[in-house]
Parts: sequence; structure tokens; C-alpha cells
Amino acid sequence: MSPSFFPRETHVFHSFELSGWRTMSLRVVEMAALTGVLLRALRALTLARSPSTAATAIAFVLGASVLLGMLTLHLANFPVRRWPWRVLAFAMVETTAEMIVSAVLVALHREPLGTTGRAAWSDLPSMALTTLEWRVVSLALFALVLAVIVQLVRRLLPRHVPHHSPPTIP
Repeated sequence: MSPSFFPRETHVFHSFELSGWRTMSLRVVEMAALTGVLLRALRALTLARSPSTAATAIAFVLGASVLLGMLTLHLANFPVRRWPWRVLAFAMVETTAEMIVSAVLVALHREPLGTTGRAAWSDLPSMALTTLEWRVVSLALFALVLAVIVQLVRRLLPRHVPHHSPPTIP
């Protein structure tokens, strides 16, 4: 009698659901939007309340870590050949989210840096272009370095190692 590859009852199939964080990490819009909101809020708080240069430097490092970490979390779900358009989309959505938060802060008269004192509506286009330029350049360079590292690690690892191989007896 040949083995049956299909169960007679469908309740035998086990389904699993991805966690919320894992599901979100698969979507470029959600990851980039969350990153943009976090970064602009951190920037506004730091520039408005920063007591020292050291606190500003710590906030800068924290912001860079959040930005690059969120991009890494997103890119880790995809093959390297799909990264270029994802990095560009991430940068554009992240900048858009930052500018939406900036617009809200300008409307509330809380956006800290403009051309003269607090930012005004006329400052938003230049802020958006500057932010987009910095994001595209920094994220593209980071993704390039990350891709080189990923490819090097893949070449150094053995091609195929069975997960459950029986122990060998000498």
C-alpha cells in the first residue's frame, strides 16, 4: 500500500499566524511611516528640550539607530535583488511621514527649526527636499554596505547543511 500524501481530514493541517510586528515588518509603508513619525517627534523633542550638546548627540545617534534598524528589519524579509526599490520607497514614505508630522507641528507652532526661529509653512518644501536628500543618500549607502555583507556571509556559509542529520558514528 502506497503512503497517502494528503490527509483524509483537513483539520490535520496546522496553520500559523505571523505576529503583528513580523507582519508589519513585511510592509514598507507601515515601517517607513512609523519610522518617520518617531524620528520627527524625537527631533522636535530634542531641539525644544535639549539641555546640552551631549543630549543632542545622543538623540542623533538614537535617531540614526532607529532609522537604520527599521530599514534593516524591513529588508531582512526580502532577497537582495528586491532591495533597491524598497530602499527608495522606504526613504520616500519615511520623508512623507516626517513632513506630515512637521506640518502638524507647524500648525501647532511647535516645529523648532525654520529659516527664522520656529518653522513656518514656507519652510516645509525646503525641509522636505533636504530630508529626502539625506534619507535617500544615507539609506542607499547603508543598504549597499548591508548587501555586500549579506552576500559575503552567504558565500562563506556552506551551501547546504541538513537541519536534522543523524549523528555519524566513527
